[in-house]
Amino acid sequence: MKQIKVNGLVVNIEKKQIKNMYLKVFPPNGELFITAPKRMSEARILEFILSKVDWIEKQQTKIKKQYSAQKTLEYVKGEKIPLWGKMYTLDLIPFTSPIRMSDLRIEKDKERILLPVTEDSDREQRKKSMDLWYRKQMETMVPDMLKEWENRIGVESSSWVIRDMKTRWGTCNVVSRKICLNLQLAKRPRECLEYVIVHELVHLLESSHNQVFKDYMTQFLPDWKERKAFLNRVVY
Repeated sequence: MKQIKVNGLVVNIEKKQIKNMYLKVFPPNGELFITAPKRMSEARILEFILSKVDWIEKQQTKIKKQYSAQKTLEYVKGEKIPLWGKMYTLDLIPFTSPIRMSDLRIEKDKERILLPVTEDSDREQRKKSMDLWYRKQMETMVPDMLKEWENRIGVESSSWVIRDMKTRWGTCNVVSRKICLNLQLAKRPRECLEYVIVHELVHLLESSHNQVFKDYMTQFLPDWKERKAFLNRVVY
């Protein structure tokens, strides 16, 4: 990967066997990555960057404003809560009577996540409520995305589950063809969930992480390395 400076912007450039050029601005600091066809000249890439300077700067400003690294969420009023890569402000809706998990209704508008709480609720209870809500977001998002990529790759999983895993974003049992996805992916951009789904499905073609596996990943998802780097770099 080559790094150049253009109009004060630091741009990471990687060339691959692809047809189109891809521009990505990654949180939390607005890092800029361009993936370009191998035969494309640096002059053409430079021209493209210069044509996008205003857009890039706006995206970087927006991203830096939205994202903040948080190692431990306390789930208090005014705290920033991530969902699919966007930060929302947490608002607490007081309830006087106990709230059963089966009746829990967390709402979201353009800027806020509205969490029903009782006066005596503690951090662990609020976290449990939010994790249940995150699970529902995943259950809504995963089926269509998984089916789409099964069709593209030409494989079929037997089933999928969501777990709150500590060390892995996903797993694939190549014997049972069962895929497991990390609950924490609901906090990341959808592109991260897509990367993990593609990663695990490709294991149904190649079980190890050898060059064959990497070539498949590049074939199906040309910017997979950038998505992987972002996924492992940003902490919520």
